[in-house]
Amino acid sequence: MVGPLIEDPVATVLFVCRANAGRSQMSEALFARAAGGRHRAMSAGSEADPEGRVHPVVVEVMRELGIDLADRVPRRLSRGLVERADVVVTMGCGDACPHVPGTRLVDWELEDPKGRPAGEVRATRDEIERRVRVLVGELDRLDRGRGGEG
Repeated sequence: MVGPLIEDPVATVLFVCRANAGRSQMSEALFARAAGGRHRAMSAGSEADPEGRVHPVVVEVMRELGIDLADRVPRRLSRGLVERADVVVTMGCGDACPHVPGTRLVDWELEDPKGRPAGEVRATRDEIERRVRVLVGELDRLDRGRGGEG
């Protein structure tokens, strides 16, 4: 589930973690749902293995919210992805996250869900959801400030 196709999104947000198998996948999905098509979300990992899978516990806790990440595969971070983003949200990728002038960079300190029990991953998911709602609200206000309909 990538989210609706957006003809002209107001903002494109790229969520980046190390493996693109947990935090950034949850963030992309939760952002897409919260934005309701007004903005676009992408995710990638600084060390992502395109042959890998989303962590099973992440799939489990996201299904509790009606979001299925089982078919998603990690995507390696590229400069091209960063250049397409208006906002880059990093979560533990450190210096591997490139910055492009004019792109807003935000760092979220969040626990890596790999190897953690479901209860801890739920707490991370819920914190991501809270932060995503704040970010979507900020982007919506920026759009209204520029004369958008939002």
